[in-house]
Amino acid sequence: MKLVDHLTREQKQKLNQLKAAGNKTPSAWKNEHGLTRKDWEEIMGLNRDTYVRRYGAVRRR
Repeated sequence: MKLVDHLTREQKQKLNQLKAAGNKTPSAWKNEHGLTRKDWEEIMGLNRDTYVRRYGAVRRR
């Protein structure tokens, strides 16, 4: 048996409302939070340069 089989009609409606609220488009998410995915990646440092030591010199990769 599935979990849905044990839920009441009101519980199913509430679950569907929560699902609908969670499925936001990227533009709606951006308007709500003010930052895009690219902005968050920059904040977290995903696009930073990588430095490696080669033959005594530090070089950017």
